[in-house]
Amino acid sequence: MLTELSLTYFRNINKSVLYPVAGVNLLVGENGSGKTSVLEAIYLLAMGRSFRSRNLKHVVQNNQQQCQLFARISQGIPVGLQFSKTTGLQIRLNNAPLKKLSELACHLPLQYIPANCHEFFELGPRFRRRVVDWGLFHVEHDFLFHWQAYKKVLSQRNAALRNERPNEEIKVWDASLNVHGLKLAQYRMEYLKKLVVQYEKWFRLLCDDFPKAKFELRYLPGWPKSEDFSEVLRETIDRDRALGYTRAGPHAADWSIKIDGLDPAELFSRGQQKLFFLAICFAQISIMQQVKEQKSVLLIDDLSSELDSNHQRYVLQAIKTLKVQTFVSSTNPDLSAILALNENDAMFHVKRGDVRLT
Repeated sequence: MLTELSLTYFRNINKSVLYPVAGVNLLVGENGSGKTSVLEAIYLLAMGRSFRSRNLKHVVQNNQQQCQLFARISQGIPVGLQFSKTTGLQIRLNNAPLKKLSELACHLPLQYIPANCHEFFELGPRFRRRVVDWGLFHVEHDFLFHWQAYKKVLSQRNAALRNERPNEEIKVWDASLNVHGLKLAQYRMEYLKKLVVQYEKWFRLLCDDFPKAKFELRYLPGWPKSEDFSEVLRETIDRDRALGYTRAGPHAADWSIKIDGLDPAELFSRGQQKLFFLAICFAQISIMQQVKEQKSVLLIDDLSSELDSNHQRYVLQAIKTLKVQTFVSSTNPDLSAILALNENDAMFHVKRGDVRLT
């Protein structure tokens, strides 16, 4: 949880200091006022990267050489980030230089829901794998070890394929790839089963259009389910040679949730697709809360987009039930009335880069 957030020369924000509350923090203002920039700053402090720009020089305000972000998280731990156009990125966690970005993610688990989150259905398997792997990173202690080991072995095997090494040299990597690949597939399957249970609960709270719908998990591990991964690697080595990379494996996995046997991308409207993705994120936070005492931070950009006032109310009520620190941006000035603010909530008005508590 964030207790303090400071932004200096970040995007269109000269200097702003916020003291977020534990409940819902509304960021209300016109388009281009700086609402998304506040969310981006929190994301940067938690992930070490931006969701808007690959090159961080674009986050530095015009006519400035560097920007600075600072936050205090649970137990008063300070996190500081500075990006300079000349010296690059520097991050400090608890007053010491950061060694691994995974340390940030451990201290400040974060879920980000973009305005165009319906792209969950359009961005392909890679994006959907990242969604489930976020959850596993935070609840399965050994997941990161197997994921990093698998990536390293896969890289070695692919290099051997690209360099047209003999088959026996390529097969050297298969045993390790199989061991770590099977663990990843097992973790994902077990996690997704839990996810579907929680997802159904949250989706029914957010969307009342499918009261009797049946929800079903569809999981593809990255190779035919009826075959052993080790056998698939052995039998497809010639195909992999032609491609120049390893086709089968957890890096090619995909998953989806069917509604009455149908694809939500074809069944749902844009607003329903947004509620679908929100329910998945809420389900992941629920699972994490069951496993760990540490709570996630939730960022929702442009809640009003695609959702009418009733569904905005459903989302905000669900967040209250979830009891997670949330930052919600919106152009809707009536959102505070929809939320029914209490002592755990706050509304910040954002105008031309100025962020003020109202």
